[in-house]
This record gives sequence, structure tokens and C-alpha cells, in this order.
Amino acid sequence: MREMQRFGIEDFVLLATEQSVLHFETAVELIRSRLPKPANITLLTAPHQAGSGGMLHHARQHLQECFLFCDGEVLFSGNLARFLTHAGQGNWALLRADDSDDQESLACAGEDDEKVVPSLLTTQHNYPAAFEKSGIFLFDHSIFQYLTAACSLEQDVLAALVKDDVLKGLSLPGDVWNVRRPENRAKAKTHLPTTLLRPAVFLDRDGVINHDHGWVGTCDRFEWEPDVLKTIAKITDSGHHVFIVTNQSGIARGFYTEDHLEQLMSWVIDTIREHGGTVDDWRYCPMHPEAVVGRYRGQSPNRKPSPGMILDLSSRWELDPARCVMFGDQTSDIQAAEAAGIEGIRVGPQLLSELASQMSAFQ
Repeated sequence: MREMQRFGIEDFVLLATEQSVLHFETAVELIRSRLPKPANITLLTAPHQAGSGGMLHHARQHLQECFLFCDGEVLFSGNLARFLTHAGQGNWALLRADDSDDQESLACAGEDDEKVVPSLLTTQHNYPAAFEKSGIFLFDHSIFQYLTAACSLEQDVLAALVKDDVLKGLSLPGDVWNVRRPENRAKAKTHLPTTLLRPAVFLDRDGVINHDHGWVGTCDRFEWEPDVLKTIAKITDSGHHVFIVTNQSGIARGFYTEDHLEQLMSWVIDTIREHGGTVDDWRYCPMHPEAVVGRYRGQSPNRKPSPGMILDLSSRWELDPARCVMFGDQTSDIQAAEAAGIEGIRVGPQLLSELASQMSAFQ
């Protein structure tokens, strides 16, 4: 769930059998408190005999038109943005880059190691094995015509989807842990914490992500810097968190409102994800000592060069300062980074895309 939140997923439906629901009930609040962002968590129960497909059948009314379906015992860590860009385009299975025994059937469909399997490895004749390796699907509601109140997703439904040629696979690199098996559970306990506790990139916004036209608060004034979308996708591919920390004194000056900024940033982050990257989380500070709007007048520990925004994100996402870097175009950005104990890199005259391309961490 923590990994899903990195890519904008905030609504979770946990499916449990009647026998296991008590374990989930005691865990949900603990899970909610440990997640770095707020989450809506719904716990549903289904009869034990429903099977994996039957449990999904019982959850229909709680699911959006397009949704992820994930095996809770198979954990995947990778750039899910490249998978989620296929939402609304039918039913998809996430495969590891090395899942196919027939590599020649894979057709390159995008950047780097991303590959689409036009028809889901029908020559493999062993789809449940591939399911166990990733366990993540992107379904729309057409899946429900294949489900009954008691059925197996792996044995019944997936076979029918493959037979009808309505399931495609996207092959992506990433780490997978199938914790059903005791030996894999032991490995996951060793390796999972270091994988989830990722290095991080902090980005200022104006002058780094977009051209600084001065107090940009609406889409019509937002101009992307050259190659920045591709650069953020590469940073995401490299396994880094991506955070935006931005002073927004335009709010204090009355040029736009917090609602305007929220709308703009939703569009910015959606666009970044559409291009294969993500912004895990972001912070802004509207305060200014000389604000025109009274409630925003004053000092704030969050306004750069103070490090408050960086420290807040570092706490929520459990970051190691030694594995973080901040890109900013102002002296105050570098000062905020230094105050937070992380490296600061000045953008300008070199663009973010040029600076990132020179760093081995993002290759």
C-alpha cells in the first residue's frame, strides 16, 4: 500500500475471508497510521469458499470502473506509473521483465525495459506461475462477466481471458517477493526494508520543473522546462522517491488561491504520471512576511530557506538524509537543503535534465 501511494492510489479495499477477517480488523488502524499519506481503507469479507475470483465478485460495488487487483502475498516494487498509464484500455497483467520464456514475442512499446505482450503469453501454458511472480492486475468492469460468486481467478478467470484474447501483459523490471513461501518470507524480511526505504529527490517547482514566469498559479501560465517529463520518469525508474517542495508566495500576494494551486498541482502530477514518472508527495508554503492577504502574513518554518517542508516529508517517508538530494534554482533552495542535512544542487544555467543525465544514480 505504501508503494501504491507513491503513484497516487489512496483508496484501498481489503478482501478477507470470514476466517481471516479478525486479523485484518486489528491491523487496519495500525496500517493506516504507518502509511505516509492519508488513505481510505475498506475491509470486506467473503465466504471462504468464494475463492480469489469470487471475492472480487463480491467487491464489485466498491470498485471504480478501472481498478488495480493485487495479490496481498505477492509484493512488487517498481515504476507502476508505466503500468497505470494503460488504465481504461482493457485488462492488463503486470509481468516481470524476465517472466517470458518466449522473449521474441515481446514487442518494445516504450522507454527502456518497458514491453507490451500483445496476447498474454499463450505459448507459456502456465499462466498461474506468471501470476505468482507479480500478482498485480489492472482491470475494468468487463472482468465481472467472467466472475461468479465462487471461482478461482488464477485457474478459471485468467484462462478464460487469455482464451478470449482480452488480457494483455506489460513487462516491467522490478523486485518481487512471493511471501507465501517461508523461504521467500525470510528473504523479504531482509531485503524489503532497504528497498522500500528509498533514496529521494526533492525538486523546487518554478525554474526547475516549469519556466519561472513569476507566481505561476494556473495551467495557462505553466510552461514545462525542456525534457523535464522524461527526466522525472528516469528518476522514478531509478528507484528514487520524487518530492516537490515549493514556496508559493503568490497566494500571500493575492494572485491566486490555495484551491487554484491544488488544481494546478493535480494537473502537473497527473501529467508527470502520464509520461511514466511520479511525484510521491509534495508540500508548499503560502506564507510571506509582507503578504497582502492577512492570514498568510508572517514567518514560517516551512518557507525556504527554512527546511520545514523537507523535514516533514523526510519524517513521513522515513528518509535517510545521506541518500537525498535537492534540485533548486534559488539560493534559498540550497540553504533549505543544507539545513535539512541533504545535498543541494543548483539548477541554472544547466537544466534539470542536463544535471540529472550527468549523475550515475539516475542512469
